[in-house]
Amino acid sequence: MNAAAAETASSMPSALPGLGQTALSLLVVLGLIFLLGWGLKRLQGVRVGGQAAMRIHGGLQVGAKERVLLIEAGGQHLLIGVSAGGVNTLHVYAEPPVANLPETASSELPPFATAFREALKKSLGKAS
Repeated sequence: MNAAAAETASSMPSALPGLGQTALSLLVVLGLIFLLGWGLKRLQGVRVGGQAAMRIHGGLQVGAKERVLLIEAGGQHLLIGVSAGGVNTLHVYAEPPVANLPETASSELPPFATAFREALKKSLGKAS
């Protein structure tokens, strides 16, 4: 009877190869999902046709779900309010309300950021 049980056990196919094939298939599918997600994230910033038709110049959070944004669309500057209920035009400017900042002013870091950068360089052993 012992030989019959051994023969029955050896004639039954093992579940291990099927499990391995299933696991490999799952890994391939998950890899494709992550690859497609990464590709879509990379392509999200790419615009066909050159420059964007709209630019956000700034914004201010005025509530839990409410914001005020200064945008440029079609050559006009608009102040819009964005809330959970929708988007409303608050003001349309005849000319740009903000002057373009020179490149040197925008590249300067705030005092804390400058101090943090110097401390980080010092801790990493790099001279400034």
